[in-house]
Amino acid sequence: MDKTALEKLLAEIRDGKTSIETALRQLKHYPIENMGFARVDHHRTLRQGQPEVIYSPNKTDRQVLDIAGSIRKAGGDVLISRFEKKRFNALKRRFTTARYFEDARLALILGGKKKEPKRLTDKIVLVCSAGTSDIPVAEEAAITAWVMGCPVERFYDAGVAGIHRVFAEHELITKASVLIVVAGMEGALPSVIGGLVDKPVIAVPTSVGYGASFGGVAALLGMLNSCAAGVTVVNIDNGFGAGMAAARIARLDGKK
Repeated sequence: MDKTALEKLLAEIRDGKTSIETALRQLKHYPIENMGFARVDHHRTLRQGQPEVIYSPNKTDRQVLDIAGSIRKAGGDVLISRFEKKRFNALKRRFTTARYFEDARLALILGGKKKEPKRLTDKIVLVCSAGTSDIPVAEEAAITAWVMGCPVERFYDAGVAGIHRVFAEHELITKASVLIVVAGMEGALPSVIGGLVDKPVIAVPTSVGYGASFGGVAALLGMLNSCAAGVTVVNIDNGFGAGMAAARIARLDGKK
């Protein structure tokens, strides 16, 4: 239940259009619904502006479906992260409007008759990837920010091995309000872009690289040691965390 729905319910009680008993039935599982294997946080939409997101690894299909059903029943959109394509058919059978984003490994179920997530800001989130191999993490960030209400643009395969590609897109880079920069290998791209803009830069190290990249640790350390001011770093391969952080910054700066 989001702020609009709660305000509507309270107004209906005030105006005598809804009885207290009916309201109690609607609020039965508010703010937490204990499902035994999960405690679904229906208060999160009011606190943070979006419903709980389902992290799917190590959850059974039934657990994912039941949690998704609980969120939908409460009126929220459902975002499922790290969701493998082979599991999507079960979700689609229960939720016919479910969509799957293969590169991002994200599934989305929008509420009501919505075709797109509700736009909450006009501020652009730009997602940059150093290489094509970084696109899955970049797409996780991009789709997350889009679902959270932001306009998103992409600039992929912009690594420092061909740094002229970055300069060729200077206008695109400078018009964004928040930038997510995704890179593996030595993780240099966030420092380059961080030195060109006066906007927040969220760096995402990926596990892309050869042996001495240590599964993304080399990129992580390179980003943490960036000499460019204003670069913030999230965990290895954490496109979701970057997308969520970028959306909160953009929404704070540009609420309609």
